[in-house]
Amino acid sequence: MIRSGIFDQVTAEREATRTLFRIVHDVALEQAGRPVREVVAALRGRLPGTPRLDDIEIIRIAEQISVGLDPTGL
Repeated sequence: MIRSGIFDQVTAEREATRTLFRIVHDVALEQAGRPVREVVAALRGRLPGTPRLDDIEIIRIAEQISVGLDPTGL
């Protein structure tokens, strides 16, 4: 039973990470070159239920996207 619970938790975390990367990648494609404040707004609009990213991380990601980089590497 405990093994199954751990496996389920790892699977859920892996899926959450994939979702996060997909969203950031999509925003990077759509918002590349836009002002940081617009990229931040786009990220916040798409990541409302993602507790993994705090404001500083979102801004750092937005800065990369605003200069045309895709922080996911996808």
